[in-house]
Amino acid sequence: MNIPFRFSLKRFTRYWYLKLSRIRESPHSVAMGLSVGVFVGCLPIIPFQTVVALGLAFAFRCNKIAAALGTWVTNPLYAPFVYYGLYLVGKMIIPVGRKEFDPEDLTLMNIVGIGWDFFGLMLFGGIVVGLVLSMSTYLASVRIIRSYHDRRARIRREKRLKRI
Repeated sequence: MNIPFRFSLKRFTRYWYLKLSRIRESPHSVAMGLSVGVFVGCLPIIPFQTVVALGLAFAFRCNKIAAALGTWVTNPLYAPFVYYGLYLVGKMIIPVGRKEFDPEDLTLMNIVGIGWDFFGLMLFGGIVVGLVLSMSTYLASVRIIRSYHDRRARIRREKRLKRI
């Protein structure tokens, strides 16, 4: 039996929007957790991203689920492209690296084995890109979550008024 696979970006986006906005914490906590996860997701530490994001979420006292979800900004499907971008950003800012990017060397131990300057370029590029992305993620997600909570509260008030 052949079951067709249908992927809809709109459906996927709506699913994660509802999943994040229905977390019963303050919009600040959820948005901060998501931005911490996005920041850590931009760092070239792919096997440890979730652990580091959860540790930072505990330190910043923000939502842990959102932090873990935020690390998927570099999922395994397009991590090579993101890491290549981090390398280019790091090389633009610090033009010291002499190593060229090879998609075959994407494990942490291989990257460290190639040389600290290569890993340093990717790390510095990840910090720069991560700061920009995490700030924009926080600003966008706190507004989206706050508007969702306000809309839900308005609907509940209207339902209560109709009962009276």
